[in-house]
This record gives sequence, structure tokens and C-alpha cells, in this order.
Amino acid sequence: MAWVTPGPYGSHEAPPQLGSRIPTPARVSMSASRKPRSARTGLSPFGIRHRRNPVRFNSRIPPQSRIAMSFTKPELPDVDLETFEKKPHLERMKILSQHWAEYGFGTPWAIPLLYVVKIALYLFLGVVFASFTAGFGGFWDVASFWTEPIFYQKMLLWTMLFEVLGLGASSGPLAFRFTPPIGGFLHFARPNTLRMPPWPGKIPFTRGTARTWFDVALYVGIVANLVILLLSDGVAKEGQPADSVGLLDPRLLWPLIVMLVVIGLRDKIVFLIARSEQYWVAAIFFAVLPYVDMIVALKLIVCTVWFWAAFSKLGRHFSFVVTAMLSNAPWLRSPRMKRKLYRNFPDDLRPSKLAAVVAHQGTVIEFAVPLILLFSTNRTLTLVTIAGIVFFHLVIASMFPLAVPLEWNVFYCLSAIWLFGLHMPPEFGVTAVSPLLLALLVGGLFFFPILGNLRPDKISFLPSMRYYAGNWATTQWAFRKGTESRLNTHIVKAAPTQIEQLTPLYGREVGEILLQKTVAWRSLHSQGRALSTLIGRNVDSYENYDIREGELVAGALLGWQFGDGHVHNQQFMKAIQERCGFAPGEVIVAYVESQPIHVARQQYRVYDLALGEIERGYVELSDIITPQPWLESGPVPVTSTRTEENSSGWSATVQKESSKQ
Repeated sequence: MAWVTPGPYGSHEAPPQLGSRIPTPARVSMSASRKPRSARTGLSPFGIRHRRNPVRFNSRIPPQSRIAMSFTKPELPDVDLETFEKKPHLERMKILSQHWAEYGFGTPWAIPLLYVVKIALYLFLGVVFASFTAGFGGFWDVASFWTEPIFYQKMLLWTMLFEVLGLGASSGPLAFRFTPPIGGFLHFARPNTLRMPPWPGKIPFTRGTARTWFDVALYVGIVANLVILLLSDGVAKEGQPADSVGLLDPRLLWPLIVMLVVIGLRDKIVFLIARSEQYWVAAIFFAVLPYVDMIVALKLIVCTVWFWAAFSKLGRHFSFVVTAMLSNAPWLRSPRMKRKLYRNFPDDLRPSKLAAVVAHQGTVIEFAVPLILLFSTNRTLTLVTIAGIVFFHLVIASMFPLAVPLEWNVFYCLSAIWLFGLHMPPEFGVTAVSPLLLALLVGGLFFFPILGNLRPDKISFLPSMRYYAGNWATTQWAFRKGTESRLNTHIVKAAPTQIEQLTPLYGREVGEILLQKTVAWRSLHSQGRALSTLIGRNVDSYENYDIREGELVAGALLGWQFGDGHVHNQQFMKAIQERCGFAPGEVIVAYVESQPIHVARQQYRVYDLALGEIERGYVELSDIITPQPWLESGPVPVTSTRTEENSSGWSATVQKESSKQ
């Protein structure tokens, strides 16, 4: 295995040998070296005052003191702000990934509490909107109307509106949004921001990557349509309960359905942020199906999500996700317990057997629940299963994953209770609909997940329903020092890049450490090892670049990110280059595609934004799950096909060489 130079170790240095160790700073003794409180810094992205003194936090603080301190201040690694950035990149990754294993992002308790308040506000406003329905009492009388069909319909559309406005997933500090804390409408209602049409060369009137006033009008129309639906009264529908106040008027639903299609063809981001693979499909069922068929179809949507989410976790990636998520769970405060998630902390941060057991318990639950809830006629079994899946979703939400899809998890708790607790088989079972309709529903709902698992390069992981699986398309960006600022001066967007948001608050050194911790977080996942290797193969030195997690680049420039690497793909890179005009070597991007279910390897590409694609190939799954996040034994092996630059820089590539390196 040869290390391709120039690389992160320079043109003459060899990579670290197997078994070597990158040294980490010694812990500072509490009794001897701990600085006085006035001299310590609060290294926090959440409002803690920044001082320029070296950080010296120690993990041996008494438990009661740690609890008091961590309510408003984060847990931090022992690093010196003045010297940390001078350390080699991979050494920084070792320090930060080891710290993540014990403390996650180190978020103070106050931040999860803010998200809990946001969830409470989401639920309260949803009930308030529903209470405007004729025949309902005030919002305080929710116990008398929550069983009404139109209540569930409105909660679903309210959840869609919450996401479309940017108030749900990808919001707040955990999504690295600080000032402002949201994207959403601040981006999509602004002309000349970036948009990403899915098929610009095939669908007429969709070319271009600049948002027009027509796109803004479409977005505002969708928001207005959703508000109208939330304030509307029910109309009679075939098969509805005799004492019902009615369901949503299909005449109000169809404009929403059509506008989402039109805007989705011009900007896939808005279509995805609306969670259209679930909510848009449900809106169609609201509009076209009689009551009993509609309930069964809605059940099938929910069960399809559970089933394919479980199916996607059968690979070897999911255990890595569980360790990173549990390390970040605010309720798991014990570093000792978190260390047990890893094989041999701090030297081996691969998932332990305990982590694998925890991961696959969740997989079994997601496989079993849809089968029980679809076919069980035993009320006790049904209620126990509902309680189990509600607990399951609440546990996921309580881990506060970095995309923070919290309201979605809460809505699925409501869906489990409302759809399956109030509408049991056989009256609302799969046998209550015609075999033809059942076949159409199952075939339609299963089509994109099947295609997405076989050809993940063709389908976003959202319609593929590969949530939380760890098998995602990902990117890592390397900006030559001083060039990242061009994203702020040349691209219209709702907020500056994350480093520019953080610098006025805490200083650039602190901001860099926080951003690098997201790179360390990615390195704890299977694809992270490949991304680090690919960047190292194609830059002269890591230390000459600012390394960025692709999700954050997309979030700043597109107003939303959700773990979908297809959002920051070649089209996105080309749009940036058209605006910024980077020179060769100034921006290098490594892109790793998801693993197909039947092939134990992942395709990759590397881009120079000025030249286009400069390398492609694949990595074996077994090679990227073996090394440590900091590539202690050198880069992972890749099978590379170099590509020649062509006149356009972004056209088809030409195979030049193929080698195992």
C-alpha cells in the first residue's frame, strides 16, 4: 500500500507506522495546574463568554461540580487555543475524536432544554391551529377533538409547514446555525440564492442555479396554502365517522400538491425540506382516497418508513452511528459508560460489542413493529407495541442528533398512537382495502426505497428511507487558507459561513476548533476515514487548508442540510465555482457515495472546483471500517481511476489509470 505524495506528511515523510501513536497533551492536574476561574475560557458555541487564555478543563472534576458547570458550559478537551491549530491535522482529529467519544459535542444542558421548549411550542401551535376548525372547542379542549381525523391531517400539514419554514430539522446550534439560528424562509424567500434543480437538462424551464422571483412566489404560495389548510374547516368525505366534523377539502389540497411538484423540479431542496417522501404523499392520500382507504394508506406510509429504516441498518455502518449518537446524548452523562461503547478507549474507537447489540436491538424493533401493528387484532399487544415504538422515537429524539429531526420523531409518536391505537384491524387493516389498491400502495411506497438501496447514486437517502443508517453520501471540503471567505463575498445567502458567525462571538481560534470537531465527528463514521484519505491524496498538506464538513458548507449556502450528500454534489460545486472562480488547487472536495446493498464497496470522486473531477474510484467497506479516525496506520487503501482535465472541466471523464494504492 503506497501513500500517494504530496500528502499530509509532505513529499518525503512516510506515514505513521502500524502501532505508532500520535501523542496527546497530558491532562492538567487539578491540584497543581488548574487555572483560576477568572482565567479559564468557556469554549462554547452557545453564548459562553470567550477568553483568549488556554483551555484547561479536567475530567476529574467532582461529579456534583461537573453537573453545575455543564448546565451552562460545555465539556471541553484539554487544548491550548494558541497552539492547537499548529498541530498536524490528524493529531487534532485524534484529540477531538477521543473527546467526542467521552463528551459528544460537549453541549451544555441548557441547549437541549431550548430544543425541548421548541418541541413544546411546535405541539402547542399545532393544537392551536387545529382548534380553529369549526366544531372544535378552544385549544384547551384538545382532549375532546384529538381523535378527529382532521386533527391528524392538520398536525401532519403543520409539521410540513414547520419544516418548510426552517423551524424544524437543521435549525439551531446543533445544526451549526447561530446568527440567525434558522435557514428556511430566510433563504427560500430571497432572490438570487442558490437553488438545485434535479434535472435541469431534461425538464424545460428549470435550468440555472439562481433563485428567481418565480421561485420565491412558489415558495410563498406553498406557505400560504399550508396556512389556509390549517385554518380551514372540514368537509364531508365518504366513509368518515358519523360524528366527525369532516376532513380537509381536496380543493385546497391540490394546489399544494401541484406547487410542491413544480418547485421540486426547480429546486429539489424545498421538496426535500418539506419531507415530501412522506408528507406530500400523505397529502395526495388525503385528497383522493375515501376515509377507510386513506387510513390504511397512511398506516402503510408509517410502516414503510419503519421497515426500510430497519432494512438500511443491516449493513456494517450503523454501529458507528450509534456510538457517535450515544456519545452525544445529553442524558448519558457518564464518560465511563460512553467509553464502553468503544472497543478500547482511547486507542481503539471502533464500535464495541455492546454498541453492536444496542444498534441491532433497534433494528429488530423497527422490523417487528410494522408487522404487529398492521396485522394484530389483539388490543393489548397493539397497545404494548405502540408504547414500545413511542419510547423508541423519544429515545432517538433525546440523543439530539446533529440534524435535529426532533419534531419528525414527535410526530411519529402521534402517528403511532392515532393511526394504530384508534384504527385497529380488521376494520382498518390491510384486508379492508381492495387487493388492487393494496398492491398499488405497497408497490408505490416500496419503489424508491428498493431503487435507492440498489442504486444509491440515483436517489436521495430520504425517499430511499435510509434514515440514521450511516450509509450516506458524504463530502469533505478543503479550502486553501484564506479562500473560504469568498463564499461570503460572492454568493447570496441568508447567513455568513459558520466560521464568520462564530468569530465575532468567540474568536477565530475557538470557531476553528468547533468546526474541526464536526470533522472529527464525521471521522468516527465509516466514510470519514475514506474522506480524510482522499483529501490527503489530493492536497500538498492538510495544514495548508481549512478542512470543512460538507454538511456545513451546504447548510450555509443552501439554507438547509440533513445528511444528504447529494445536496452538496457536483452540481452544487459547479454553482459555487461559477460564482467564486477559485484557482486550481484552492478548493478540493472528496465525495463518497453510499454503499449499494449488494456491493461491499463505496464509489468516490474527488473534485478540484477549478478543474472538475480529478479522481474517481472506490474503497472497500472492510478497509474503511478498520482504521482509527485519525488514520494512525496511514491512509485507507483505494482503487483509483485518475481522470484527465477536459475543456469544460466538468464534462465526462476519461479513464487514465487504475491501481490499488
